[in-house]
Amino acid sequence: NEQIVKEGMVFNVSLGFQNLQSEKSKSKNKNFSLLLADTVVINKDKTEVVTATSSKALKDVAYSFNEDEEDEKPRKKTDANGAEPTISKTTLRSDNHEISKEELRRQHQAELARQKNEETARRLAGGGNEAGENRSSSRSSADLVAYKNINDLPLPREMMIQIDQKNEAVLLPINGSMVPFHVAFIRTVTSQQDTNRTCYIRIIFNVPGTPFSSQDPSSIKFQGSIYLKEASFRSKDPRHSSEVVQSIKALRRQVVARESERAERATLVTQEKLQLANNRFKPIRLPDLWIRPPFGGRGRKIPGTLEAHVNGFRYSTTRQDERVDIMFGNIKHAFFQPAENEMITLLHFHLHNHIMVGNKKTKDVQFYVEVMDMVQNVGGGKRSAYDPDELEEEQRERDRKNKINVEFQSFVNRANDLWGQPQFNGLDLEFDQPLRELGFPGVPHKSSVFIVPTSACLVELIETPFLVVTLGEIEIVNLERVGLGQKNFDMTIVFKDFKRDVLRIDSIPSTSLDGIKEWLDTTDIKYYESRLNLNWRQILKTITDDPQSFIEGGGWEFLNLEATDSESENSEESDKGYEPSDVEPESDSEDEASDSESLVESEDDEEEEDSDEDSEDEKGKTWEELEREASNADREKGNEYDSDEDRQRRKAKAFGKSRAGASSSMPKRSKLR
Repeated sequence: NEQIVKEGMVFNVSLGFQNLQSEKSKSKNKNFSLLLADTVVINKDKTEVVTATSSKALKDVAYSFNEDEEDEKPRKKTDANGAEPTISKTTLRSDNHEISKEELRRQHQAELARQKNEETARRLAGGGNEAGENRSSSRSSADLVAYKNINDLPLPREMMIQIDQKNEAVLLPINGSMVPFHVAFIRTVTSQQDTNRTCYIRIIFNVPGTPFSSQDPSSIKFQGSIYLKEASFRSKDPRHSSEVVQSIKALRRQVVARESERAERATLVTQEKLQLANNRFKPIRLPDLWIRPPFGGRGRKIPGTLEAHVNGFRYSTTRQDERVDIMFGNIKHAFFQPAENEMITLLHFHLHNHIMVGNKKTKDVQFYVEVMDMVQNVGGGKRSAYDPDELEEEQRERDRKNKINVEFQSFVNRANDLWGQPQFNGLDLEFDQPLRELGFPGVPHKSSVFIVPTSACLVELIETPFLVVTLGEIEIVNLERVGLGQKNFDMTIVFKDFKRDVLRIDSIPSTSLDGIKEWLDTTDIKYYESRLNLNWRQILKTITDDPQSFIEGGGWEFLNLEATDSESENSEESDKGYEPSDVEPESDSEDEASDSESLVESEDDEEEEDSDEDSEDEKGKTWEELEREASNADREKGNEYDSDEDRQRRKAKAFGKSRAGASSSMPKRSKLR
């Protein structure tokens, strides 16, 4: 070799052998191959063998091919410091693969546990009271004033309850005067009617000190004041009293809805202004789309158009007030789901901060098109499968679905090209498509839906409310009700923010368990298994209250059933010690230990043990034989084992027969007198 070795060069030195003979293996796996390889870096003073620190365990460096042919040729790969070149028959590639994945998962979990404990302690040390912040931003009832001046009060017509719709006030007659109250101060209003057709109207007010308004600023602003808690009025007209109650409730509902919308808008993060595309840059358009959540109002819903502008999307309809702007910087995840087994093709945006769609505050905005009619006419006669009209209609539906999917795909590709420009590199935006083959059914809210993973999320985008879970925000996943022989199990997702409630997906079929485990393992998410549902609210509260004890106790290892089972088995084996074979009483203790262990095992193992015990005894009789013997025994023993009811029934029957016999023995009276 005439090459000159210089500083900074990297060499891969490998030496291979084949058709080696193993004396310890059986004839089937006698031949094997061996490859010794090292990576060497040339430094200034000396060379560095990079692979010197790699694991040289046999399970980490060896694998074999399990082919259908009889003459299998297992191969083994080690480094230069190599492990023993023997390989057993049971060392298959799949087994080694599973062992290595399990080992990697345990190492990764140990690292995650360390990071989680540090994050928990840091978050609890510097966290604040979020509930108090949210409460301070809520609406203050002291800011609402019905009348600024006494001259603004309407002239009293009669001494009866009046509702001022314009000023949102209720005027109550108290001590001969009309006293105004803003409708926001009224908590509840009810009416009751007694037997004398007298109606009573009861009005309960929001006052400081009640559980719902304990933090009302008016209690601080007007200290020492006396508040009116409730007022009752009597009326002889039931119709008028019901009208008054309904009017107050309707007015209060409008005011509360308006103020809640105003409070929601006040908590919104201010978005940048949308920069419209100029004439040189034609906006990317996708017409005839429906939006979810829909705009409010009672008018007829109309479709709109989605346009991609310089720094965001705009969805608008022909109505001026129906317009939604979605900034690129506010998009957290973007999804494109074509219609395959569903009725719609959709684009879904999951946002960082809430926006207002109509009068609804939301973080999820979806635009969709129905690829086929949701309602079909099933009436009329039964149509043949070979009906030309039927075949033509199906072909039209397929063409329409493919056309819509192609239009959406074209819009998605152009949007991805737009996001690929240098000014959007920091946003890391790209339309993600769900991996349908990894999906599984479950119940995240109230109804069963098909949940599908993506590269960065776990989503369900067909039924509302939508489900979008970012994989980067997941702390651990606990699979509950596993191993009890049940058809379904539950999946609990614990987030890194312990103040956030866990997400439970119920009623997942047990057939999806292996696929979910494989998906969680490939996405570097640690999962545990438990046989019961856990009270996660109490668990998270305990962790946040005392994080040091949680860290010292091993973190999440209290969920590891495998570790606890292995520890219990090791403790039992260590406690046994030496047991002489001629000692008889130990058999009872062993039976008791086996019984106690069976309580922890699954129902299937219990059924197997029962079947084994039954097989050891003599074979039992069939149900027909047992019933026949029981009936014969009852017949022989008579009424000895009859119940009290049977005895009383027989006594009554015998007594009735005796009465009938006695009456028949008496002479009959003549019917004519």
